[in-house]
Amino acid sequence: MIRHIVLVKFNPQTTEARIAEIFAELHNIKDKLDGVLSITAGRSESPEQIERGYMHGFVVDFTDWDALQAYQDHPDHKALGAQLVANAIGGIDGILVFDLPIA
Repeated sequence: MIRHIVLVKFNPQTTEARIAEIFAELHNIKDKLDGVLSITAGRSESPEQIERGYMHGFVVDFTDWDALQAYQDHPDHKALGAQLVANAIGGIDGILVFDLPIA
């Protein structure tokens, strides 16, 4: 399994309602692709409060690297990525991506 972790520093003018819309579009991708096991998205509620501005994020679990690649190649993912970049502080610089193989 591959765990795809994305953290986003959204622009202050991006409302929670708009972020919820973006995350809803993310959830819709699950029904369009094989190999997507789960999607979880939301705002940090960490008691440690060391998010360093990355207050929102999501995790997508894939069956394998091929499923992750299919997600990355899918036009809905590309459109969603463009929305994330457009709404993140500094564009792509306001987004962190970390892919972790899970045994």
